[in-house]
Amino acid sequence: MYQPTPPSTSTTVPDGKHGSHPVGDEATISPGDPTIGYKFNHMMLRIRDPARSLHFYIDLMGMRTVFIKNAGPFTMYYLGYPQTTEHRTDLAKFREETVSMLPHTLGLFELFHIHGSENEPEGYYSTGNQPPNLGLGHLGFSVPDVPLALERLKAHGVEVIKDLGSATREDVPLSSWEAGRGIGLGDLTSAYKNVFEQIAFVKDPIQLLKINCTARMDISWSLSLKIFKGYESAPG
Repeated sequence: MYQPTPPSTSTTVPDGKHGSHPVGDEATISPGDPTIGYKFNHMMLRIRDPARSLHFYIDLMGMRTVFIKNAGPFTMYYLGYPQTTEHRTDLAKFREETVSMLPHTLGLFELFHIHGSENEPEGYYSTGNQPPNLGLGHLGFSVPDVPLALERLKAHGVEVIKDLGSATREDVPLSSWEAGRGIGLGDLTSAYKNVFEQIAFVKDPIQLLKINCTARMDISWSLSLKIFKGYESAPG
């Protein structure tokens, strides 16, 4: 089994630029900055089959329900990770205390089911990874032990799109549709390969319409979960 080597600080985040500015050249945030207090609270994903998606994210990925709200035309399922032993053993308290601090909670995931969409064919929703409707790429999950997490997901029938130890150009979610337009050409840098081989991708249960294409990368990259090693869990 592939055992990733912990990356050094220099390779964890490869150097890069946005526009003409090197990363780190942003202005510091002053005490009176109007964005103080802003948080990335949650993201929303449309789903057709709540049972399938909830099984994946709750039973396999270990998230737990914060609340469920039927709003009439749609139902929202908010999920999150209990962060303490108390919350993990008392889910009612986890839900109550998380809801009470909902605007200040980070890393929530909203599964959004529009009633009636379950009657539409597979592929009704684009994942953002199907040319030419490209956009959303993946969801990132850090785990304490990547090989162990992958072994467990494989045992439950989850498709691994990119395994550990692999860092080829074909492993990157760039389609031949883009390459044909001169987009995303070139090889991976050696610095990024060192990072990329320590990351795995698995497939979300959303099913797509089959598309006719020859490149492996075109048919593999549906909505995926990026699995990588996180810091050791804090006590509690």
